[in-house]
Amino acid sequence: MNKLLTTICLVAMLTLNMFSQNTKHDFTLSKTEFLLDGKPYQIISGEIHPARVPVEYWKHRIQMAKAMGCNTIAAYIFWNYHEVERGVFDFQTGNRNIAQFASLVQEEGMFLILRPGPYVCAEWDFGGIPSYLLSVPDIKVRCMDPRYTEAAERYIKSLANQVTDLQVTKGGPILMVQIENEYGSYGNDRTYMKWLQQVWKECGIEVPFYTSDGATPYMLEAGSLPDAAIGLDPGSNAGDFEQATIVNPNVPSFCSELYPGWLTHWGEKWQRPDVGELVKDVKWLMDNKKSFNFYVIHGGTNFGYWAGANTAGPATYQPDVTSYDYDAPINEMGQATPKYEELRKVLAGYLPVGQKLTDVPAPMPVINFPEITLNATATVWANLPKAIQSPQPKPMEMFGQKGGFILYRTKLIGRKSGKLRITELHDYATIFVDGKYVGKLDRSKAENSIELPVSDTEFPQLDILVEGMGRINFAEYMIDRKGITERVSLMGMTLMNWEIFNLPFEEAYLNNLKFSSEKSARPGTFFKGEFELSTVGDTYIDVSHWEKGVVWVNGHNLGRYWNIGPQFQLYCPAPWLKKGKNEIVIFDLHQLQPKTVKGVKTMN
Repeated sequence: MNKLLTTICLVAMLTLNMFSQNTKHDFTLSKTEFLLDGKPYQIISGEIHPARVPVEYWKHRIQMAKAMGCNTIAAYIFWNYHEVERGVFDFQTGNRNIAQFASLVQEEGMFLILRPGPYVCAEWDFGGIPSYLLSVPDIKVRCMDPRYTEAAERYIKSLANQVTDLQVTKGGPILMVQIENEYGSYGNDRTYMKWLQQVWKECGIEVPFYTSDGATPYMLEAGSLPDAAIGLDPGSNAGDFEQATIVNPNVPSFCSELYPGWLTHWGEKWQRPDVGELVKDVKWLMDNKKSFNFYVIHGGTNFGYWAGANTAGPATYQPDVTSYDYDAPINEMGQATPKYEELRKVLAGYLPVGQKLTDVPAPMPVINFPEITLNATATVWANLPKAIQSPQPKPMEMFGQKGGFILYRTKLIGRKSGKLRITELHDYATIFVDGKYVGKLDRSKAENSIELPVSDTEFPQLDILVEGMGRINFAEYMIDRKGITERVSLMGMTLMNWEIFNLPFEEAYLNNLKFSSEKSARPGTFFKGEFELSTVGDTYIDVSHWEKGVVWVNGHNLGRYWNIGPQFQLYCPAPWLKKGKNEIVIFDLHQLQPKTVKGVKTMN
């Protein structure tokens, strides 16, 4: 008996080693199902975005997905995360190393679905499209505008160099490649969709392609391709799949996004979808042998300025919170949730007799640290870069700035008080006259005007400090430049002759800030403090005493916070902390007095 068990274990190990040692596979499309080496194959996928997860945790999150019952990982690749400057790509450093991510998937005996865009949506800034394209005043995206296609082709060729050898046909883990994303929700340029597919083919992609769209006739007609599998966002019943068959009966369809959670905007309550409906959908998909992808199985975090935004129309703006927890089965810290356990139990019930799921990996260590006060201060006003002269305001993209803050300054001549109007403000502004705070304007509340007080100076100085809060990432209003995008008027008079200061608050700027113990007299202040750790672990930085701004820990941008909630803690992964002294810097748009922060183990 022991000899038999040893033999079985050796065969299993050899099988896994064959997979990890570049075993080539044939993955094809029949009219109704996916075929792996000629046999029907049901994809059970969990989506993880490499850009939203520290590279040190990639393996853990992939193992978590496998232990829940997945055999595949789906991954969005964010174009604007990898083209770090126009024409300069990074696919090697940190969590930009897509080849490393793919190799980790393969090491776990799993396959990979590549979702490279060039547009991805994903609640990510500009849907993954680089902001430098917005420096072209009349640019059109996601179509055959040559300014756009030239840039998109450059991206595709650069990414293809990283992934072509990772296809299953060459011994890698990549089963399929998605063309664009939910294009039928945006446009109807079939020439553009076919062009994208052809560029990928010319770059060496030989595995099947697929498209993803809502299960409605017009979306499927505009977004699908004749020889590409049809992804349904979502597809969880017979009616959804029938719609796909009507559009194209010659390719298989699958649920490319099954939603175990949902996104949350600032000012909303956390989204908490019903797990009962989810379990019902999973059982239907499993019973009917339909392939599917959990969007997302683990969401991660919109670190830095990467969170996107939505809109219900030209007059609305809904910025996304920093956390991309998404109420996913694996939470932001990588921990298994009750939803995870429920889904794991369901999927385990469909395993062949004698098989069982792998053990759930142990969670990462978590820590807290006691409350500290950030006493050292530095103001943005005392740390302004060289001004750019401009007859009228322009958005930050026109000055080569990707994200963060931007300051507009002018002297008031003629009109000096009354109603100030900003057309169009993107997205949040604090307004000052002669250095005195007047108030704020918030695009998400459709605020665009404020009353300026009478000043006793001959030519009052007007300062407008604007925060860009994330470019719209979905549907028709995606052209969403940041800063002041048109003009500023005072009682109907257009204000001219501006000084403009780029304030992306990048590493070099932060390193050169001059901190002191002096208290600021006007809002727009950096606060700095230190905390000691005897051991490191994941933590949440509790900023519930602060108003609105950004947090850096040891130089890492944890993202935005805002006291309108629902998020009052920012995730700080252990690899960004160190034993001994750690530094935290907070820029707050409103706070004048130092407040406290602390490290906590859970998010409220």
